[in-house]
Amino acid sequence: MKNKIMLITYADSFGRNLKELKSVLDGHFDREIGAVHILPFFPSSGDRGFAPLTYEEVEPAFGDWADVEAIAKDRELMFDFMINHLSRQSREFKDFVQNHDASAYKDMFIRFQEFWPGGAPTQEQIDMLNKRKNCAPCERITFADGTQEDIWCTFSEEQMDLNLESACTWEFVERSLRFLMAHGASMIRLDAFAFATKKLGTSCFFVEPQMWECMDRVQKVLDEQGVPMLPEIHDHYKIQLKIAQHGYPVYDFALPVLVLHTLYTGNAGRLKHWFSICPKDMYTTLDTHDGIGTVDVEDLLTEEELQAVIDKTAEYGANFKMDFSAKAKDRPVVYQINCTYYSALGEDDQAYLLARAIQFFAPGVPQVYYMGLLAGENDYELMKRTDFPRNISRHNYTVEEIDRAVQKPVVQKLCSLMRMRNEFAAFDGEAVVSDLPDGLLEIVRESNGCRAVLHADLKTRAFTVRCSDAAYNYG
Repeated sequence: MKNKIMLITYADSFGRNLKELKSVLDGHFDREIGAVHILPFFPSSGDRGFAPLTYEEVEPAFGDWADVEAIAKDRELMFDFMINHLSRQSREFKDFVQNHDASAYKDMFIRFQEFWPGGAPTQEQIDMLNKRKNCAPCERITFADGTQEDIWCTFSEEQMDLNLESACTWEFVERSLRFLMAHGASMIRLDAFAFATKKLGTSCFFVEPQMWECMDRVQKVLDEQGVPMLPEIHDHYKIQLKIAQHGYPVYDFALPVLVLHTLYTGNAGRLKHWFSICPKDMYTTLDTHDGIGTVDVEDLLTEEELQAVIDKTAEYGANFKMDFSAKAKDRPVVYQINCTYYSALGEDDQAYLLARAIQFFAPGVPQVYYMGLLAGENDYELMKRTDFPRNISRHNYTVEEIDRAVQKPVVQKLCSLMRMRNEFAAFDGEAVVSDLPDGLLEIVRESNGCRAVLHADLKTRAFTVRCSDAAYNYG
């Protein structure tokens, strides 16, 4: 993958479909966006694309494979692969429901009666699990023969977990990956992979060594076409360090909260510490479709510092997704902050631009969420109308709205920073943080005889970017 900024967007959020997405990119962001992570654009029965029926079709409302491949001609594309689950409405699961033990797919899903001794988990075993609901992770399925079974279901009732101990599951996985590579995938994002391995007596989350065997098996298929894999996981930062040590790129999911803490307090001490220990082969984020994760900064911030960030975002209109896993101990804790990044900074243009400048100078390849690209504000109307808290940061822009938003001064200044990040050779070098008082932040990028320096006063939020090529200076 090239060292260019990657846009994260739904197929119908930056324009109504893939054709309009390509038109917006070509018309407004030709130099600013070098790659696109198109969030799941397959037929899906839930979770806005993350409950796929198949990977071999494009949702007709978005377009077709020709539209995907048209975008791929000019920009690298990242596709999602949900290795943990498949739609309840998929051909495979419906065949299982219809034919039960006679189905060719009966081993493709995880049956509680076969996984748990005695046919069901004890409360102690349920409490041990890393889970996203306040109950056993299953759905009770009524089969065509009238019998019922509990089938493992980590997320929504439409996302049935796959059994990675099954040969038929791996036949599906490998066939799907090869199809995606043949249709424009430059990179595969392995979504929710840490839940995919299940083992008795564990949390069923990032189970070793099975997890490494799973990842290596996926990468072996991708290696047929030289396609890299980006594993997606929200957990303690040491997990990201461990994944990086195994040679995989990782997400920098710690950066969003650390930058908020830095700008709220005017103190870069915690951020500088992270830069001193973080992996170098990373994809950085400030905002994503899933909001702002908090578990990723455990031990990088104190509990009091993290709570202060949570409280401040609440002042700016955020809502929260809670964690019900065993790690939450005796009470649910905030797992995710739902808020646009622009709103999380009080819709302050200067603070927002400084946050992006820090991201662009940080180690790794930057990703920018489509709402962040337009400095989008919290969408309370959509959240209330759909009765879905995460939709606060999932506004669907029409082309006309985008045409207006790109005229905003904050967006024009952001685009200037993005062009600098994409086009100036200094960013091929490592990020070096200068030894200055924690009220100041200076990051130097240097490579190929080029040098770029970000200098920021965190108390005033004033900052400059100075490059050896005067055309790229900012501030």
